Amino acid sequence: MTPALQQAIKLLQMTRLELEGVLNQEIVENPVLEDGSEEEDPEEAVPSDAGGETNADVADAPGEEAASANGAEEGEGSDTPEPGDEDDPSMGDIDLDAYFNDYLGPDSTVANTFESRETSPIENNVSREPDLYDHLLWQLRMSDASPLLRKVSELIIGNVDSDGFLQASVEEIRLLGAGEAEAERYRSEVARAQGMNEALATGQEHNGGAPSTPEHQAAELAPHQVAVPGYPLELVERALELVRSFDPSGVAWHSLRECLLAQLEAKGETDSLAYRIVSECWGAFTRRQFRLIARRLRTPLARLEAPVEEIKALETRPGRQFSNERVEYVEPDVVAVKTGGEWAIQLNDDGLPKLRISRAYRSMLRTMQRDGNQMEARDFLKDKMRSAMWLIKSLDQRQRTIYKVAESILRQQRRFFDHGLDELRPMVLRDVADDIGMHESTVSRVVSNKYIHTPRGLVPMKFFFHSGIDRYQGEEISSLTVKRMLSDLIGEEDSRRPLSDSALTRELQEEGINIARRTVAKYRDELGIPSSTDRRRIF
Repeated sequence: MTPALQQAIKLLQMTRLELEGVLNQEIVENPVLEDGSEEEDPEEAVPSDAGGETNADVADAPGEEAASANGAEEGEGSDTPEPGDEDDPSMGDIDLDAYFNDYLGPDSTVANTFESRETSPIENNVSREPDLYDHLLWQLRMSDASPLLRKVSELIIGNVDSDGFLQASVEEIRLLGAGEAEAERYRSEVARAQGMNEALATGQEHNGGAPSTPEHQAAELAPHQVAVPGYPLELVERALELVRSFDPSGVAWHSLRECLLAQLEAKGETDSLAYRIVSECWGAFTRRQFRLIARRLRTPLARLEAPVEEIKALETRPGRQFSNERVEYVEPDVVAVKTGGEWAIQLNDDGLPKLRISRAYRSMLRTMQRDGNQMEARDFLKDKMRSAMWLIKSLDQRQRTIYKVAESILRQQRRFFDHGLDELRPMVLRDVADDIGMHESTVSRVVSNKYIHTPRGLVPMKFFFHSGIDRYQGEEISSLTVKRMLSDLIGEEDSRRPLSDSALTRELQEEGINIARRTVAKYRDELGIPSSTDRRRIF
């Protein structure tokens, strides 16, 4: 596969925001590329097959000739044409004036291209919210801990994940204070002792489970008797106590149960029923076995409602408030619009740079071609020129391909655009691939992480591809429609007597849908809806 074809495929499967970033980066790295978005000459802009402008100002839009069989994936045809011939060392067959638009005036000079201004780096003006690590470290620095206690506490903080849970064991923290050779020696001794235990256990099985001799019992205790090098246990425990006293409450524990108990302790509720539920009946609580909890704690079932709600209100991720997770914004790649009763697809090019090649660099290249003393510079510039052409052609082909796929979706899902989800028909990738003469793998790349704006909202293009369920009358119904019906049934059920999967199956079958119970269970799981046992409200 040629580099040009690899680039075309890579651009095809990018999201719109990724593409915008890549194009802007290419403008920075390739000196011959320019963004002519603000000074486009409308007379030279060329419409693509999509009925609008692409982001390449090319006078001769790339054709749709078939890709090389050696360069494309097996089975692919004309859907991802090769943008250019990378092996052609000559630029003589390229009419640069006809192929690329330019906005530099006749009085412009090459020096203008390299004009520089001293500005403060944008990084100096960028700030970020403190994360959990920063917050814990700040509290440690404000404490009166000794230097050694502070050092161990900082190691502990470094092993707290973004959710607020400690990911290192006490033993691992202690070993951080040992030398590498000493720590490795300790691990070897522990592994040897564990191997002896396994051998002894195997021998006892062969001896019919005969009791161990005192020597064997001593060997069985060997792993626990191996001295842990590094920081003393008492020091690590003091550091843990210090870090766990920091805000947010419940931070730096190993398990959710310990985290919840710490939060209840911080509220002074160690004698409360909620604390007893978490400390004594954790397994039953996670399984929602409230009657069993009531029997174990010797308390009426009705008394559990308030403490259970209190436990549910506790923070299960202490570090959540300090999470700086990036919000992924999405923009539509295409827009479905209805004009005069007819639907049409429009490409969304807003914000994408309009790529073109600089007139200054074209003039420079012509000068170099006449000057035999600048061979190295000329070859460099020709390479950058060829790279720019590949990128512009690949971008143009990407837009054409997305348009064709979106147009096919619009044709085949016309009733959805007119009437909504109830009219969504089952459709698979092959339906679109056959409709527009492309390979399924290309259609898959196009719809991945792409969005279409409709009067019914912004939806991913993958939304339109799903299987169908047979009706008893013969026609198919979309699996998404069945899932919506399933969700509606569960939303209307009696929470004290929720519908089982079998009951839900009967309800759907009465609506004429030929569906099995296992399919209902599968759809319920995909919707994130618990089983009827877990949905039942006791209180």
